[in-house]
Amino acid sequence: MARVSQSGWALLAKSRCGCYTGDMSNHFTHDTFLTPFTWRYGTTEMRAIWSEVHKRRLWRRIWVALAEAQQTAGLVSSDQVADLNAHADQVDIALAHDVEAEIHHDLMAEIRVFAGQCPVGGGIIHLGATSTDVEDNVDALRLRGSLDLVLVRLAAVQEGIAQQIERWAETPAIGWTHLQPAEPTTLGYRMAQYGQDLMMDQAQLRDVRNGIRGKGLKGAVGTSASFAQLLAGSGITPAELESRVMATLDLQSFAVTTQTYPRKQDWLVLNALAGLAGSLYRFAFDLRLLQSPPLGEWSEPFGSAQVGSSAMPFKRNPINAENMDSLARFVAALPRVAWDNAAHSLLERTLDDSANRRVILPEAFLATDELLSRADRVVRSLQVNEVAVARNLEAYGAFAATEPVMMELVRAGADRQVMHELIRGHCMAAWTALAAGEPNPLPQLLASDPAVTRFISEARVLELMDATGHVGDAPLRARALAARIRRETGIS
Repeated sequence: MARVSQSGWALLAKSRCGCYTGDMSNHFTHDTFLTPFTWRYGTTEMRAIWSEVHKRRLWRRIWVALAEAQQTAGLVSSDQVADLNAHADQVDIALAHDVEAEIHHDLMAEIRVFAGQCPVGGGIIHLGATSTDVEDNVDALRLRGSLDLVLVRLAAVQEGIAQQIERWAETPAIGWTHLQPAEPTTLGYRMAQYGQDLMMDQAQLRDVRNGIRGKGLKGAVGTSASFAQLLAGSGITPAELESRVMATLDLQSFAVTTQTYPRKQDWLVLNALAGLAGSLYRFAFDLRLLQSPPLGEWSEPFGSAQVGSSAMPFKRNPINAENMDSLARFVAALPRVAWDNAAHSLLERTLDDSANRRVILPEAFLATDELLSRADRVVRSLQVNEVAVARNLEAYGAFAATEPVMMELVRAGADRQVMHELIRGHCMAAWTALAAGEPNPLPQLLASDPAVTRFISEARVLELMDATGHVGDAPLRARALAARIRRETGIS
């Protein structure tokens, strides 16, 4: 995988519009705008996939594959193919951008540079093809490669989640609905919710990845007319030529296209990424809530030299979780742009998708890449404050325990409606005590009420009021989900 030089990134930044018009510069500096995805967000591997160098090498790979297929039809010679092969990796971005500044067409500029490097084969490069025969197949290859990398990163996150599920499967904690205390759950069962969401994302991403198709070789409006003319009398059909090129690329093609592959494919890809971003957003948002000191149950790691605030030295902000939510919002907004590209792809081609596709495709993947990298670090180093977990359960779990108390009272012969009103009154008194900073008095209020002890003993009331065992089959379900994650993700 090619790595982009600093000069390559500078030229790429200056050519985002598709027509390089600025002066030549061999090195970028921080004196001008640089996208945060150039260096702050995303990994080297994902940046390499979307680099200008890698894109142009893939362009050349397609031109070589096309020439090899045309050789079998007798259209070009073996010497010409060999010449192209010999220079396929000699990408010269600076020269290509000099040419583009004059002719205002980035792909044609690359053809001229490549042709100039190939004295024997240069004259047959791109024979019969239109720009999108090259560009859209390369985009499909980059989409597929990026999805492969996302799936690898997601598997790593899922491995960390499975470990946390298993570690905390039995640990009771108060559950929260409407951001209010509810019934107990377990930490592992809560973590299993995130793992289950990510399993759905994983399945969607795999489906989209396996459905990636290139345009193939179909010419200006998708009819293969130029190839039909070239191949007349050769005994090879345009479909056979296309099949040979695509087999070399190890890429399937759409059965029918216009000048481009269906832009709906981009929307499907970005939709899947947005779904993944939504799952990671939810985990990060929950972490932010749980790191708030009034709850204080979970937190992301905080380095000994880390600064939480320029004004408040005591701050321990959840910066990774906040960053994840910020980037996830960005990814969630991108499918709409891809939707417009697909819906407005009028007749056989419009070019109003070109400029934004240079931005939305790489940046969607780079933002997702950063999301997954941060999620992996946070999940694996998640800090659980067991004292806070127990404190919150003790403070609020008694309210949830009133349900089993009422069930046992009714089984012992009490009137359900009478007991409901009695317990409600004690609960309101207990809430008042909690609001005043006192311990929850509810267990003792119920255990000392003669209307309750008439049916069940004081000791039994106190036993039932221990909410730590009121978690149902959450531990079993959590462990089963962790096993399923391992099985479907392919981790040991």
